[in-house]
Amino acid sequence: MKWFKKLAVVTLAAAFTLSAVTSAGAASKLSGKVVINGSSALLPLTLQAANEFKKLHPKVKISASAAGSVTGPQAVRKGIADIGACDWDASTDVPGFKKFTGQVANKVAVIPFAAVVNSNVKVDNLTTKQLQDIFSGKVTNWKDVGGSDAEIVVVNRSFGSGTRVNFQLKALKGSDFMSKGSNYKEVKSSGDMKTAVESTPNAIGYMDLAYVTSKMTALKIDGVAPTEANVINKKYDVWSYGYYMTSEKPSDATKEFIKYVQSAKFQNGSLKKLKFIPISAMK
Repeated sequence: MKWFKKLAVVTLAAAFTLSAVTSAGAASKLSGKVVINGSSALLPLTLQAANEFKKLHPKVKISASAAGSVTGPQAVRKGIADIGACDWDASTDVPGFKKFTGQVANKVAVIPFAAVVNSNVKVDNLTTKQLQDIFSGKVTNWKDVGGSDAEIVVVNRSFGSGTRVNFQLKALKGSDFMSKGSNYKEVKSSGDMKTAVESTPNAIGYMDLAYVTSKMTALKIDGVAPTEANVINKKYDVWSYGYYMTSEKPSDATKEFIKYVQSAKFQNGSLKKLKFIPISAMK
């Protein structure tokens, strides 16, 4: 009887081993190239997912770059990218941008955005009206909104940024941005925004939570902090879905990569660690 139990254990172990080998072999057969362009807000997520996916499918080559959300669907339309990362559903019209016909929008994340200030700014909460006045250039000194007597430096994203689209629509309620002045800077990417806010005393800007560091403060808006819990509970509304735009007939490698990003393993693991919110969390 003992030998039978041992044989059963050995047989079971062998079955698991064979299953694992078979699974790995099947995964390794996937090949191809996936080119991703677009949103810099989504870039940390994309790079992490690419790193994990390539370990499972070493024959798939993935390259990712970010020059702003609008460049994603543009690159897909031109045929130079398989995935266009975008902070809005580019298959529909949004203010300032016409829809990209013939493209499919795949939700991959919930992106919380925050107004951020340099660490020397002694303000941690602004009202919607105060944000509108600051970013439009009506208010130019921190003392007018509860801070020190210092000129406010406004850092803005360039046109075509999905972060800019969402911040203007949701944090500023459609209010216009200022566009010039000695206290105005404009940057091209989320990484450039992070560097500018960190290194510029008295600066204010905005970005998704994945880029927020200890060298800056993510502001409360109307007393509500930009946290995962507040987004999920619908107390904080400055957020958007992040999308991977594709053609109507993406390659197998592209489909599998998107499927991996949407998987519970990635959504509840690396995605959350990067300060994004799983798409399943929003009801």
